[in-house]
Amino acid sequence: MSCWLALNSEGISDLGWGTGGMQMATHDLVIRGGRVVDGSGDEARTADVAIDGQTIVEVGKVSGQGAREIDATGALVTPGFVDIHTHYDGQATWDNHLAPSSWHGVTTVIMGNCGVGFAPVHNADHDQLIELMEGVEDIPGAALHEGLAWNWNSFAEYLDAVEAVPHDIDCGAQVPHGALRLHVMGQRGANREPATAEDIGEMAHLARQAIEAGGVGFTTSRTANHRTSKGELTPTLTAEADELIGIAEGVGAAGRGVLQVVSDHLDGDHEFDMLRKMAARSGRPLSVSLVATPVLPDWHRMALRHIEAANEAGLRVRGQVAPRPVGLILGLDLTLNPFMKTKVWAGITDLSLADKVAALRNPETRVAILDEMGGPRSTLLGAKLVAKFNIMFELSDPPNYEPNLADSLAARAAAAGTTPEALALDILLADDGQGMLYVPFANYLDGSLDVVEEMLKHPLTIPGLGDGGAHVGTICDGSFSTTLLTHWGRDRSYGRIPVEQLIKQHCQDTAAAVGLRDRGQLLPGLRADVNVIDFENLQALRPEIHHDLPAGGRRLLQRATGYVHTICAGQEIYNNGVATGALPGRLIRHAG
Repeated sequence: MSCWLALNSEGISDLGWGTGGMQMATHDLVIRGGRVVDGSGDEARTADVAIDGQTIVEVGKVSGQGAREIDATGALVTPGFVDIHTHYDGQATWDNHLAPSSWHGVTTVIMGNCGVGFAPVHNADHDQLIELMEGVEDIPGAALHEGLAWNWNSFAEYLDAVEAVPHDIDCGAQVPHGALRLHVMGQRGANREPATAEDIGEMAHLARQAIEAGGVGFTTSRTANHRTSKGELTPTLTAEADELIGIAEGVGAAGRGVLQVVSDHLDGDHEFDMLRKMAARSGRPLSVSLVATPVLPDWHRMALRHIEAANEAGLRVRGQVAPRPVGLILGLDLTLNPFMKTKVWAGITDLSLADKVAALRNPETRVAILDEMGGPRSTLLGAKLVAKFNIMFELSDPPNYEPNLADSLAARAAAAGTTPEALALDILLADDGQGMLYVPFANYLDGSLDVVEEMLKHPLTIPGLGDGGAHVGTICDGSFSTTLLTHWGRDRSYGRIPVEQLIKQHCQDTAAAVGLRDRGQLLPGLRADVNVIDFENLQALRPEIHHDLPAGGRRLLQRATGYVHTICAGQEIYNNGVATGALPGRLIRHAG
């Protein structure tokens, strides 16, 4: 940026004992002259931030010198982001870097959402929990089989296993209903049979133990979209009210912890009545996912009315909102593509990417697969999302997450006198088969994100649902924090939200929603989790495919520009997007 005044090539100077007027440092680190957005929602101001050890000690005009100093002139200085909806449950047991979240200014992640995770567990149930995670969260089963050490049975032992691995950022874990149900009920739980009073009592007891051991909360899934890798419905889908309320009471008995629910809410009044009872009987905060779909375009408003009523009754209920569409990324080397149900694709699906590209560039194969795509849709693809060319777009670099419908493959193909299938094939074959398509299927109504604006601006919502660490072959939404700032705080032509409010939502508000009172603002006495951001050049780049999971597993990762310094617990962990090697992240236990 033009106003960046670097003290050396990295905008850092090192101070200490010396001669010629050098003075002894009085702080470990001082960030000077940045535009401080402190997470409170107050207007940005020019100020310094002084850090000693893991703690912020001064914000304002800092007179003392730092052993290390960062010149933040012209940059935003913000708290580290707190992402409360991730799925690093497996990755956190083998990987030091909780990417891609940590590449996007996130310094705290909460995992174990949607009722899926890996503890508590009997040794005989490892495969079933892997199948559940693989199906619900699209994490390769081979990677989980190789990566998970399974040196735990209880949830407390799982926390110990996570804590034993140094991380770049902090992480907290929630106890998942799916694992809890299987652990207590065995195959009856997996088969979604009703829980007995004895089952409920044992699940409540184990949930309380998990919270007392350091779990952040309890999570469950009530959506038919969540299935195992074998296509079976998630074990928690039809859990009855007495089961969920009983477990919630177990959490409440621990005196801490939160409740998180993802649900289809097809019977809204009945479902929200149960959620209110969970919050009321437990005395614990509850958050629920909010999305808007073309099928139920007003569902989010119904949900918000229920959330408002719950809060008016003295309960603490929040809606989790994604700051961009819930969408799928399609590619020849990814889980999904428009041609995946054709016989031609079945014949090449096991080939390497290079060989797939060569086959599809063969004129005869191209004609065959396009002819097959032109067959009866009812038997080939039906209404599946991978065939919705009217809301399918080329994924650009940087991505456009609020595309114009005139840029859809259907519209472009009509204008060019070709078919959307042929255009899709050309895009996917570009860049030696690295081309990608994007299908925004929720929150993108009538070609805009107006419903997202409506939800984000509601006082009882918080940003969430990024699913960092999950859906590694279909989605890459761990970059939600970057989209929140760039799209809603800078780039959108209308409906923008002040940056100060966005930072408050994704720092103070998300931290408070899971009981973390030691972070989320730049205040003396709080944890020194800080971002120095070149806001003008902040940008999420197009996702890339990496084969770096255990067993060579594939995943989508997304880089960003503009994060000049990311600091966790007083240590710089990323400098201009490059890891410094510092691993100060720790397991969060006993959130309030």
